[in-house]
Formats: sequence, structure tokens, C-alpha cells
Amino acid sequence: MSSVFGQYLRLSLFGQSHGPAVGLTMDGLPAGMLIDTEALALALSRRAPGRSPLSTARQETDEVEFLSGVLNGRTTGQPICAVIRSAGMHSQDYGQGVDVLRPSHADYTGHVRYFGFEDWRGGGSFSGRLTAPLVTCGALCAQWLEARGVRIWAHIARLGDCRDEDIAAVEDTDRLAVLKRKQLPVLSGAAEQAMEAAILTARADGDSVGGVIACRVDGVPAGLGAPFFDSVESVLSHLLFSVPAVKGVSFGAGFDLAALRGSQANDAFVIRDGQIRTETNRAGGINGGITNGMPILVQCAFRPTPSIAKAQRTVSLKDMRETETEIHGRHDPCILPRAAVVVEAMCAIGLMELWKEREACLKA
Repeated sequence: MSSVFGQYLRLSLFGQSHGPAVGLTMDGLPAGMLIDTEALALALSRRAPGRSPLSTARQETDEVEFLSGVLNGRTTGQPICAVIRSAGMHSQDYGQGVDVLRPSHADYTGHVRYFGFEDWRGGGSFSGRLTAPLVTCGALCAQWLEARGVRIWAHIARLGDCRDEDIAAVEDTDRLAVLKRKQLPVLSGAAEQAMEAAILTARADGDSVGGVIACRVDGVPAGLGAPFFDSVESVLSHLLFSVPAVKGVSFGAGFDLAALRGSQANDAFVIRDGQIRTETNRAGGINGGITNGMPILVQCAFRPTPSIAKAQRTVSLKDMRETETEIHGRHDPCILPRAAVVVEAMCAIGLMELWKEREACLKA
């Protein structure tokens, strides 16, 4: 199983949902970077379960313990090893092994892929629990990027049939900063009420609901990325599709571009404050796989949480017969409130990788 990402920023992920800890090793941060522990704790709290009736009741403190690479609050330049201890596991909720397959989970595919030796408790290596160390890494990358003028914000653009304002159209970035401290990261008060009602209704019905997280990145200079395999879209999509429940990724106007003519889809070049910019941003800040200096705009479609309390058709792996199942335990009726920070983290990781690759080219 590959759990390693990057060439210039090397990241390795480890742990399982119901193991003693999850964590990562990270190589590529320079020596002497002061870690903003408050910002790191805020990022982890946004992802942590058990904060409200809108999420799973599983309780995890999600406190980071640095085993190496950090001394007196600053990076040493050596590989960072960080762990997040687990405490709120209820392994008994998952029986004694893989038998009755949970629809739309990785029970069957994981069992086949790893020859029956997989850690099946709570989804094991397929669990969203692994996004905790990813948020840790992303928060550190975001701090590195912020020192270079980059800001990353994500919100729930759509939840079920409820839609928020367009994050790309917001001019007052103070409104975007507030998103990081909201239980439901949305811009519109009306959308917030509607989305909360939709989540609680789904929970009451023993069901779940999905939607779209949109992310905006300001301050990225032109010139990051490359054509084809190392394009900005390729790198960010690779990371974003690694997030459990993500089933679609698009940039800029995305699939809406398919309905336009070239004259409608193109972004005209203009001069703004002595800088080359585009009049519109339907390309999402990327041309030819390379950043053009405009805000990067990316959207991620999240499927509804597959763990629902309704009866569903499935099969027994041991008896090889069709049966029904109802999933018990503690599960999110909607993953979106906790997913926005994960999307931000993945974008930060990808952009730091691309930035360091660009720096390596300049030094060559």
C-alpha cells in the first residue's frame, strides 16, 4: 500500500481508525520555521468529531505530539514525525471481522486487495480518521505559504439542495477568515440555517447527505506547475481524490465550461496595478497546468456518508448469501462541516510541493 506523497515535500501517512494512534512523517520544511500552535490547534478542532449534533458522537481530542523535527516550537530541518493518539474507539460496534459487507464502504475491496489481512475495525486504513494527520501537515504547509502571501479558504458551496454564496465573488477577505471559526463554514446566514436543517433531518431519518466544498487560494504567483503529468490540476486532484468520500474535482467554472463557446469561456488578459491578470477567472487561476497569478478555484464533490441506519441489501462474505444490514455506531450524517479544513490542507500540501519544485528549478 502506497502512503507516500511528493518529491520536494515528502509525506508518509500511517495508522488505522481504531489503532492506538494515527500520524505522519514529513520532510521538506526548512529549519527555523516558528510553528503557530494556535493555528494548528484550530485546524485540528475544525476536523475533530463530536463538536456538535451535526457530526459523529465519537470524541477525539486530536492533539499533536511531535516526536521529531520540532524543538522549542521551531522546525529543526530534520524530518518531522507527528502522532495523534486515539481515544474514542468503539471497536465492538464493528463485530468480530469482515462478514456482512457495508454498502459503499471498502469492506469488500479492502478484503480482496489485502488478502483478508486488513485492519477492518472502523474502516481501518480507509477511514476518515486518517485525515487528522493530513490536516496537521496541511496546517504546517499553510503557515509556510502564508509567510509568502498565500491565503486558503474553503466553504460548503452546496449541501443537498442548499447553496451558499459564490466564494470567488467575495471581495472582503475578512468574511472569508470567519469561515475558519464557524461550525458550518458558509457565507450566507440563510444558507447556514437551511443546511443545518437538512443535516438534522437526514440524521432523524437515519440517513445522510452530501454536497460540494469549494476552495479559494489567493496570493499564488504565476509560474507554479507544469504541463501534463505535473500540472497544478493533476497534483491537487491527486491529493483531493485521496480524501475519503470525494467523488469529483473541478477547477474554475469546471463542468459548466462544457456548455460554453470559446468566446464565452476564455478569460481576457488585462493589466491591473502593473500586473498581468485576467478579467474573469473561469480557468480557476490555471492555464496549461501552470498558475497564472489569479486565485485558484477548486471544487470537490463529497458523496453522502455511506454509514446510515436504514436497512440495506448486501451479502454475507462468510456464507456467500444475500442478506440485509443496518449500520450501527456513531457516524456523521454529513461530512461536509468537518471536510472544509481537509480540502484546505490538501491544497496547501500540493501548493507547497509545487512551490518547492519551482524553487529547485530556479536553483538548477
